[in-house]
Amino acid sequence: MNQWMPEPLFDDTFGNESSAPPWSATLGVFDLETTGVDVTVDRIVTAHVGILDASGTVIRQRAWLADPGVPIPEGAQAVHGISTEVARADGRPAAEVVAEIVAALNAIFAAGIPVVAYNAPYDFSLLKHEALRHGLEPIANPWPVVDPLVMDKTVDRYRPGKRTLDAVAAHYAVPLDAAHDASADAIAAGRVAQALARRYADRLPATEAELHTRQIGWARAQAASLTEYFIRIGRLDPAESLDGAWPIR
Repeated sequence: MNQWMPEPLFDDTFGNESSAPPWSATLGVFDLETTGVDVTVDRIVTAHVGILDASGTVIRQRAWLADPGVPIPEGAQAVHGISTEVARADGRPAAEVVAEIVAALNAIFAAGIPVVAYNAPYDFSLLKHEALRHGLEPIANPWPVVDPLVMDKTVDRYRPGKRTLDAVAAHYAVPLDAAHDASADAIAAGRVAQALARRYADRLPATEAELHTRQIGWARAQAASLTEYFIRIGRLDPAESLDGAWPIR
């Protein structure tokens, strides 16, 4: 669990990558499973950081199980399957885990490799607050980041149906047999990003820098559109608005 591993989790490949933008050739992947959905107070339970090659094969990976130091609510346990008892017995101290996740991501960013995170503001914001909680230097400006959720909602805006990772993975024929497992989710998100890169190569920026910048605007526009919809159906007060900051809040 605590070593970079060269073995792929899946053997699937996804065809000819020759027409895909160069940024999709090597991708970092990142996912967290947590005690809840509030990025300011909830804690990391499991995490995965890895690297995919152009075929979607895992060439490096590291996974963590943390003892979050607080009880894991039943609702969260039902999602990812980790109980408080398991986390306390088998998890490592949260401060050590958070420090190692931050270091692993910083190493990938330093190498100039984009990191894929599905709904990036959730994972990066929660990691930031965890780092601050434990007196660690947070990743304040993750860059470059690839968010398949933002990309998919941009290039196929009017497609009906859910935009959860499992639904979007199914749409792009990316295997995801263990949803809400941090490793499976991280790898599937990376492969969805590569599938998007191939299918919409003519509509997506060629460089990771331009893609990152475009996603900032796309995420802001998507939040504004969703705000208007929620106000219209009475889910938000007219004075309220959704936070469209990306890739971290």
